[in-house]
Amino acid sequence: MKTEVIKKNNTEIAVISSDKLLITDVQSALDLIMTVKYETGCENIAVNKGAIVDDFFVLSSCLAGEILQKFINYGVRFAIYGDFSKYTSKPLKDFMYECNKGKDIYFQPTAYLAVDRLSGSTENKM
Repeated sequence: MKTEVIKKNNTEIAVISSDKLLITDVQSALDLIMTVKYETGCENIAVNKGAIVDDFFVLSSCLAGEILQKFINYGVRFAIYGDFSKYTSKPLKDFMYECNKGKDIYFQPTAYLAVDRLSGSTENKM
């Protein structure tokens, strides 16, 4: 796991990239939240899509809702960045679209755009 803290618009964002799965269930998401908050002090986290178990992107598994609720409960704004084009589920695309319209959870194609959203510097739409 590689963590880089980027400061943009007076907001610090922990950008995480990993070849290994970091988020596989609710407990691993909580572990990541606490580790990042402790090590960096950041309350804005961007994680590459490859570090998240594929079941997260199957809405019927309810994993996405449970995990994202933890981020909200702990006051952490969260972005997932990567190529989402392989997902063809209309409900998932609608879910990602609605998240991107909000202010706490984002799905973005690149780490750069994830940082932009978390720092409040763009109204980019996916």
